[in-house]
Amino acid sequence: MLFCPCCGNLLLIQHHTQGEQSFFCQTCPYVFPIGNKEYKNRTTLKRKEVDDVLGGEEGWKNVDSTEVTCPKCEHPRAYFMQIQTRSADEPMSIFYKCCNHECQHQWNEK
Repeated sequence: MLFCPCCGNLLLIQHHTQGEQSFFCQTCPYVFPIGNKEYKNRTTLKRKEVDDVLGGEEGWKNVDSTEVTCPKCEHPRAYFMQIQTRSADEPMSIFYKCCNHECQHQWNEK
């Protein structure tokens, strides 16, 4: 990865006619010609394991259910829990899990 010396943003590769290429910045007018060299080095980044912020299966054991339709299977009931995810002056976030054991779709109230 190369970064713009003017603004620090990531430089992208631009392909020109006759096979020429250059690095360019999307936010400022910086352009660095690299000629006919072929740059195709890709690195796949390893994703880190994400923790389940809702507590996994243990978090859903003793929750109530309510009448709300699942957006995936249209089952009429879902389990729900309220969690304070933002600052105290913001409303609590409501998370749902479908009561249909074959579906188990999870979503939150937007």
